[in-house]
Amino acid sequence: MSFAKIGVVGLPGNWSSEELVRVLKERTQFGVLIDMSRVTLDLTNGKVFFDGLDLGLLDAIIVKKLGTQYSPDLQDRLEVLRFLSANGVRVFSRPESIQHLLDRLNCTVRLMQGGIPIPPTVVTENIEQAVAAIRKFGKAVLKPLYTSKARGMRVLESGNDLHEAVENFQASGNKVIYIQKLVPVPGRDLGIIFLGGDYLATYSRVAGKNSWNTSTASGGRYEACFPSDAVIELARKAQALFDLDFTCVDLVETPTGPMVFEVSAFGGFRGLLTAHKIHASELYAYYVLKKIKERKNVTQPH
Repeated sequence: MSFAKIGVVGLPGNWSSEELVRVLKERTQFGVLIDMSRVTLDLTNGKVFFDGLDLGLLDAIIVKKLGTQYSPDLQDRLEVLRFLSANGVRVFSRPESIQHLLDRLNCTVRLMQGGIPIPPTVVTENIEQAVAAIRKFGKAVLKPLYTSKARGMRVLESGNDLHEAVENFQASGNKVIYIQKLVPVPGRDLGIIFLGGDYLATYSRVAGKNSWNTSTASGGRYEACFPSDAVIELARKAQALFDLDFTCVDLVETPTGPMVFEVSAFGGFRGLLTAHKIHASELYAYYVLKKIKERKNVTQPH
């Protein structure tokens, strides 16, 4: 049994966060769930505390959930984790890697520049240009830059009163208007999971009745899926652009070929368990402990 001290950045009461802590306690006799809203960075003495615990004394930190929802505020929480990383605490995944995925636009640009096929996308602050893009696409999804599980997204068609609809979307906190063509989805999209860059498994999210998206928050359900080698390799190429320890690539198989929607900063434990009976918490904990052991073996004098 290892006695490494590992913390989990997550949310109290969140199943995946609590499960990861439970597994770590079983394996190491130590585990703490770190709620970033209760973390203090004291730059006077270069310390970071969580409820009195000096996080600088931990061997590693696993980032499972940075907050209840994506927002620019999470960037500041990442800065605290970056401080810990610079002072010797191993962070999984690296804060610099996660940073590129909190903002949808950052993720999309990196995918496009990396040669990954994505749905046609237009980004603008100009309402008239946004309306023109929607008319060109025929049917489009307006997506907040900071969101998950389709929260805050709107589907618009060229026949709608587009000017008013786009104005309302922008006025609701979306100064930058991210417009993506609504591509044909065959009732499901795929969540392709990687651990340390190695392929684990794929689940599909099957759309609920009368829902345009497959999110479980909109009634979608998880099912096992076994995609082709070509689809897995495309997902592997997409996730490799971000250097994450645990991630999920969201991909859809369209009539014109597979397209990647996004790469997740945190991955999906629930989908793996429901669809494949794979306990991601066990695999992730083993992976982290192995990395810590390798690091100690390298740094210890012989």
